[in-house]
Amino acid sequence: MSSKKSVSKEPVKEIRLRKDHGIVGDAHAGPGIRQVSLIAKESHDRFQPMTDVCLKNGIFGENITTEGIALIELPVGTRLKINDCILEVSKIGKECHAPCAIGKEVGNCIMPKEGIFAIVIEEGVIQENDEISIMR
Repeated sequence: MSSKKSVSKEPVKEIRLRKDHGIVGDAHAGPGIRQVSLIAKESHDRFQPMTDVCLKNGIFGENITTEGIALIELPVGTRLKINDCILEVSKIGKECHAPCAIGKEVGNCIMPKEGIFAIVIEEGVIQENDEISIMR
């Protein structure tokens, strides 16, 4: 989470998702199609050799860092389930003003190509290391 925009997010043990809003207390929360941002750990791993910065979860401004799901291959409309929470993929990538603050800090920003965004369909609480699944 972060209290302001254009900065890396700080890892937290638990987040609360609110329907049609996003993550309670996060600077990016609110109506629209970019309520929750996700990046795969595999994206971090691919980019790590290209920077001297340690790529901790949230470094690219993502709310949720996943593992084992090819996020950028998911079509818009795909639903993801985490506990009682349901997210719906609403946008793949984003337009990034060049260079963005995160890109300046890290050397490049991978959100435009490897990040996805979702809206909250069903709200609830997500804790660190909770399982995420693709709803079929």
